[in-house]
Amino acid sequence: MLSTNDDYLRYKNLVEEHIGDFLPEIDNKSITIYESMKYSLNSGGKRIRPVLLLAATEFAGGDCLVALPYACAIEYIHNYSLIHDDLPAMDDDDLRRGEPTNHVKFGESIAILAGDGLLTSAFEAMNKDMLLYLNEPKELNRRVNAVCAITKGCGCRGMIAGQIADIENEGKSISPELLDYIHLNKTAELIKAAVCAGAFIGGADNEMFDNLSHYAEQIGLAFQIADDILDVTGDEEETGKKIGQDVKHNKATYPSVYGIEKSYEKLKELTDGALESISEYYDNAEFFAVLAKDLAERTK
Repeated sequence: MLSTNDDYLRYKNLVEEHIGDFLPEIDNKSITIYESMKYSLNSGGKRIRPVLLLAATEFAGGDCLVALPYACAIEYIHNYSLIHDDLPAMDDDDLRRGEPTNHVKFGESIAILAGDGLLTSAFEAMNKDMLLYLNEPKELNRRVNAVCAITKGCGCRGMIAGQIADIENEGKSISPELLDYIHLNKTAELIKAAVCAGAFIGGADNEMFDNLSHYAEQIGLAFQIADDILDVTGDEEETGKKIGQDVKHNKATYPSVYGIEKSYEKLKELTDGALESISEYYDNAEFFAVLAKDLAERTK
């Protein structure tokens, strides 16, 4: 269970309120794609990535409301990745957040297109926002950098790179270094992209940007280790998805490579590293400190 502190709820509620605002208008003749996209977007979830983007924007001195198109866009991207991950050709899951996965509900063809639709809608939303700042070079530059961070995080040097390495190494014995490569890219890069995008939009200086970037990378990898542990020790009702899927698909995980005990140790080490990254900001960074601890404590 994640923290329900006021700031987390404030950011999450903003995302929930505006999650559909930046989807394009869709012709009624192709309305099924809209229904499929909305089905996944409205199925709940922790909204960690958009929350982090809004929090980083505000922490850096910006107005989190102006970052909403980017926060919703990164949630579109995250949901596209989940729809595709759940497909029979990928992880072959039929349960997501306690509900039937998109391809179970709408069929594989529609689910693939819904993922595609969410990805392209994300960039349409961000591009539309950038167009509003053509006469404000400083603000436009911040947004261009934010989009570049998000693009890298979800692309072939980020999430997709990790997914490829993950698929190609199913059923194989891999090194700890390769395991880190898979999950630094597959999971941590999009979390890092959210924080970096928010830092750019908020106008963070170089030192703050580097500290937030390191924090995000540490919690991103910690998040994956916690998920790997929960796939072994968790409860299906609490996680909202089937347990034991990693073993079923012969995936390399932190428990399979390190064992449960060392996985817990690595989780603590990464969480401590994240906290150290923001320690110089003291109480001003309390939101980020509490979130790092909460993400780790999901396994208890």
